[in-house]
Amino acid sequence: MTRDDQIRALRAALGGDDQGTSDFDLNPDVQLPPGRKLRPAGVLCAFQQGDAGLELVLTKRSSRLKHHPGQIAFPGGKQDEGDADVIAAALREAHEEVGLNPQQVEVLGTLPTHETVTGFLVTPVLGLIRDRFDPIPEPGEVDEVFTAPFAHVTDPARFFVQSRRWRGQRRHYFTVPLGPYYIWGATARMLRVLADRVSS
Repeated sequence: MTRDDQIRALRAALGGDDQGTSDFDLNPDVQLPPGRKLRPAGVLCAFQQGDAGLELVLTKRSSRLKHHPGQIAFPGGKQDEGDADVIAAALREAHEEVGLNPQQVEVLGTLPTHETVTGFLVTPVLGLIRDRFDPIPEPGEVDEVFTAPFAHVTDPARFFVQSRRWRGQRRHYFTVPLGPYYIWGATARMLRVLADRVSS
């Protein structure tokens, strides 16, 4: 698939059903409380040009963080009062976390929302990075910035369902391992939505 084919596939992935996902959707026995209040957040699912086509920018969260230390994640975070919307939040957080100038990002659109176990309603913002991007990890939040090949994160066959004990129950979740990086949980679930749409 050429770079232009990959970009066309990303644009096509934005159409269709907008039904959201959840950290619990592989665990049908979990009953989510009705009327729960979720905090809006945005993450940037941004692709840049690599040696062999598009590559997705991901981060390894700092091992010193209180929440999700050492996990693989998209740049992004909760929507603040000063953010116009979740897209603005994703772009602002990406600038803070990895030094990506919002002016370098062509926003293609958004994917379906994802509810997390931590009470956020996350909107993945799909984008293309213009020109060369040299990441600058924010020392307090990000241990590493790396990229994943387009073909890896958009191929449903590379995703697996695994499980572990969580709060006394067996919890199932998606993973999409990449070399030394264990991509799982919310990040893998949102990528699985993208993979399903690109491959359909």
